[in-house]
Amino acid sequence: MGYLIKNGTVVYANGSYTADVLVEGEKITQVAKTIDAPGMTVIDASGKYIFPGFIDTHTHFDLDAGDFHTADDFYTGTKAAIAGGTTSILDFTTQEKGQTLTEALDIWHKMADGKSSCDYGFHMSITDWNDEAKKEIKEMTRQGVTSYKLYMAYDNLRVNDKELFEILSAIEEEHGIAGVHCENGDIIKAVTEKLKAEERNSIRLHPKSRPAEAEAEAVNRLLTIAKLAGTPVNIVHLSSRQGMKVVQRAKKEGQQVFVETCPQYLILDEKEYNRPGFAGAAFVCAPPLRKKEDREALWEAVAKGEIDMLGTDHCSFNMKDQKTRGKDDFTRIPGGIPGTEHRPQLFYQYGVVEGRTSIERMCQLLSERPAKLFGMYPKKGAILPGSDADLVIWDPQKAWTISAETQVQNVDNTPYEGISGTGMAAQVFLRGCPVAEYGKVHTELKGKYIHRTARQL
Repeated sequence: MGYLIKNGTVVYANGSYTADVLVEGEKITQVAKTIDAPGMTVIDASGKYIFPGFIDTHTHFDLDAGDFHTADDFYTGTKAAIAGGTTSILDFTTQEKGQTLTEALDIWHKMADGKSSCDYGFHMSITDWNDEAKKEIKEMTRQGVTSYKLYMAYDNLRVNDKELFEILSAIEEEHGIAGVHCENGDIIKAVTEKLKAEERNSIRLHPKSRPAEAEAEAVNRLLTIAKLAGTPVNIVHLSSRQGMKVVQRAKKEGQQVFVETCPQYLILDEKEYNRPGFAGAAFVCAPPLRKKEDREALWEAVAKGEIDMLGTDHCSFNMKDQKTRGKDDFTRIPGGIPGTEHRPQLFYQYGVVEGRTSIERMCQLLSERPAKLFGMYPKKGAILPGSDADLVIWDPQKAWTISAETQVQNVDNTPYEGISGTGMAAQVFLRGCPVAEYGKVHTELKGKYIHRTARQL
């Protein structure tokens, strides 16, 4: 017993064509112009696209933010992800000071195992670099963790330049990849202290406290160090035109650089911080929303293939009792916004429908490219015989309006409130099992851990 999906437009990064897709058990077994398979449940996908299941490369579920946790844990976060067509997520395991990488990974497995509705893997955030951590890189590979997170900001998380060089070199020995949060933490600290000393404490100052120059400087420093270490590197949540220019220059010189951006940096801008009252707090994230020209520069980079993936940096905090803690001090507003549920719809509307990019580029950024970079291809990110039957049947005509009241995400706000568009996941398959239709999840907790291999790019 299985499924025969007929007459849909199968989407790949390098082209699209009308074909049938045969699913048997958890795998795709055939893709052809016409398939005859008696006994299968037939799904007519005429007028619809068939995408490989989408991959969110950047989530923070069940994150301990000190005084409180994120609103979404692995149960609610992965359920929201699969509602929108995201069949795999990569979350960030964080090594605390004095903790081994293995101890950190065990904690995240306890939070995610048996509680996830989509498949999941982990990046390892290294915050305490020492000889023991260096030895553990091989153990991480053995356990299917082949990507890492490094911070150039936040005193409790960041590594110094010497450590950055050493970590990148150690990761390269395992053919892994590091994603780096590129902001100059010292500049941010100095600018923020100056603003507060001037008794300037409005939410609208949030982007001024984390200027684009701080991102661009960190990107430039990272790429210098990565070049010396002889390793490719991934820049996460790139937000600015200045940062993109540094990347473009490095790529022109032949350096291997991968770039992730997020929907908020393609769709929203810093005017959101000028909303009346405390409403702007919903948009506080790091890096902050930038200017219109930054948005346009990122879309241009998407169209040119200079951006490799679209993560969300999903880090959800409620306005009530969480974001409101910063009512009298914008620096105390927990930074983070939700997005994993609506990412495919938003990219399709603002990218494909509005003519900024193509469905093939959508497949590349949301499926194929991240699968290759993070050691999942062709198990994930592909519609090929032998691939996991993670499939999204996409209805390009379906109208929608985003609202916090109707979303699956377990948070009382969304930065995309009231935005409307067309195109959404009509049916979602996870390893051959139908799990969601038009934003409603009907089969939960089917997610499994993804044991990943070395990067394929």
